[in-house]
Amino acid sequence: MGFHTFDPDQVDRLRGSDRFRFCSREELLEPLPRGSDAAIVDLGSGIGFYTDELAPFVGRIHALDLQPAMHEHYRERGVPDNVVLETGAADALPFKDDALQGAVSTMTFHESTTEPAMSELARVLGTGAPAVVVDWSRDGRGEAGPPLDERFDAARAREFFEEAGFEIRLASERSETFRIVARR
Repeated sequence: MGFHTFDPDQVDRLRGSDRFRFCSREELLEPLPRGSDAAIVDLGSGIGFYTDELAPFVGRIHALDLQPAMHEHYRERGVPDNVVLETGAADALPFKDDALQGAVSTMTFHESTTEPAMSELARVLGTGAPAVVVDWSRDGRGEAGPPLDERFDAARAREFFEEAGFEIRLASERSETFRIVARR
């Protein structure tokens, strides 16, 4: 499986509320800590579509994306005060050990998941901290998202988390996506 990133010239595809048919704010938010003390990371945040949805419920959200162009698009829309834009890769997270109380990844797990990336996620999340992933499934119908051969299924995603020492709380396949909720 080759690594790729989303084409920043296609950001209009990331703006529509039709994205909620594949992943809702509530299914991301439900396992996460809330309140002014909660610091979480949105891995592969892109233009901040889901970051904006989660920001009102946490003290700080780090919007991490590999591509500075995505942050530029986010800045054009306006970034909430409690969002910190971070540029970096999932296999070299710019956070101290146990610094975060939660993590989310929406539609980007297939782009950057490697053993080093999972180890980094385990390193930066505190004990008991949840990680919530919703991504395109290899078992999906292929009506949206990347080609099926560029995706993982829930079973393989689960293995990545377990190999990194996470406890799986939920692993489910849906029509086009899967959802994983894991705890460090």
